[in-house]
Amino acid sequence: MNRNRMRTALAALAVAAASWAPVAGIGAPATAQADPPAPIADLDLTRYLGTWYQLAAVPQYFNLVCARDTRAEYTLDQQGDVAVHNSCTTWSGGPNDIRGTATVTDPVTRAQLHVSFPGVPTQDMRYGPTNYIVTALGDDYAWALVTDPNRLSGFVLSRTPALDAAQWRDIRAAVTAAGEDPCWYLTTPATGGLDRIAPLCVA
Repeated sequence: MNRNRMRTALAALAVAAASWAPVAGIGAPATAQADPPAPIADLDLTRYLGTWYQLAAVPQYFNLVCARDTRAEYTLDQQGDVAVHNSCTTWSGGPNDIRGTATVTDPVTRAQLHVSFPGVPTQDMRYGPTNYIVTALGDDYAWALVTDPNRLSGFVLSRTPALDAAQWRDIRAAVTAAGEDPCWYLTTPATGGLDRIAPLCVA
């Protein structure tokens, strides 16, 4: 493991944690008390399937093991739900992955789902309340912004490892429109894309 890269990553996580604390209700409850973020009006689930690259995210304990190349693969399972396969490259250079299921909780927009991972505490129920909201989509499903009802998580997903400057501007605007702060998000290094960890507001 490269110690300098690890120190840089930990420093960036510390910055994000300081910015993220108000979302958990410490000092600034206004966002936490606000209405949940609105889903997009109509998600074409078939078009949404496939491979997504995570290009930025609000830090979560479960993905601290991931150093780069974090991605999600969505396919339909035999029950008509979405099979989820998340994977990444760890700090030691090895692979890490987990499989789960996403079920639609909002039949009107189909943009709100419950994602579960068997064996993971608090996330192992296949059916449950919404914890995944697609709140913005780029043209032709080029990118997606995902959060949850309490805005405690956030993910910028892309069909490709890199986006252009205009797309990043649109994403920052979408994050703000969803009631979040782009500074809560850290960029995710991806082969062929950004190769640094930095708050999205300055990346």
